[in-house]
Amino acid sequence: MDTWQPADIPDQTGRTVVVTGPTLGGLGHHTALELARRGARVVLAGRTPRKLDETAVAITDEVPGADVSPLVVDLSDLASVRSAGEGAKALGPIDVLVNNAGVMGVAEQRTFDGLELTMATNHFGPFLLTGLLMPQLIQSGAGRVVTVSSHFHRMARRAPLEDPRAAGGRHRPWAAYARSKLANLLFTLELDRRCRAAEVPVKALAAHPGFAGTHLAANGQYGRSSGGVASILDATIRAVSQSAAAGAQPSLMAATADLPGGTYCGPSGLAEFAGRPQVTLMTRLARDETAAARLWELSEQTTGIRYP
Repeated sequence: MDTWQPADIPDQTGRTVVVTGPTLGGLGHHTALELARRGARVVLAGRTPRKLDETAVAITDEVPGADVSPLVVDLSDLASVRSAGEGAKALGPIDVLVNNAGVMGVAEQRTFDGLELTMATNHFGPFLLTGLLMPQLIQSGAGRVVTVSSHFHRMARRAPLEDPRAAGGRHRPWAAYARSKLANLLFTLELDRRCRAAEVPVKALAAHPGFAGTHLAANGQYGRSSGGVASILDATIRAVSQSAAAGAQPSLMAATADLPGGTYCGPSGLAEFAGRPQVTLMTRLARDETAAARLWELSEQTTGIRYP
């Protein structure tokens, strides 16, 4: 499949999709919206009940009768992820999990679990959540895990294989972000390999949005998307980027198109910054099976999860 468009999304009636990070106007919101428009039961998984309600209202305003429900989870907090996994059991079989939530360019912070915030939110939390939901993905008979990476993974010079709780050297926010996005791809390919080896009916795919106009960068730099320099940065990004709705399309392609596990979807335009989604390539480092296996072991040790 060379290129894809939203009109290619098949009927999703009877399917359950969990989308993390569905902040109003962001990639997760638009991913959830289009899947709800095609009839899916959509579970919005995020930190703040008020924000989940805002997105749910926006979706049902555009798609009257849409089946939308909340799941409260803070991916930076492993206890919160475990609680969400327990709550998600009531959903029954899950057809698709879209690991969309993430942080970008944040200053150094340590979570309650002693983890650096970027890796905790972008990798360890999704790793644990995916493992907790794996029995329900298997129950669907054809589960799919889509993890949102970034073209920024190309900036990573090495995989994040050090002790995640050890004090490191100088924190470089954008290097940390790049390595977390590399981790997303290492995780995706290793998950898909393990599912095939175990003959588990789950596929893992990845996507990146190109350069999409979301609040992620402003929130990461300033902790907010409006006010002073945050408003300037946010407006500048929106002026030179494609829309969040367009940025969500590679995720939608990965979630719904007839594609093999391990596929990576991204924009087809110049430098993959924008354009209609297509199957794209990742770096050789992202395809390093030895690094992926080591990251998997490290992630199991860190989160305490063992996949079926």
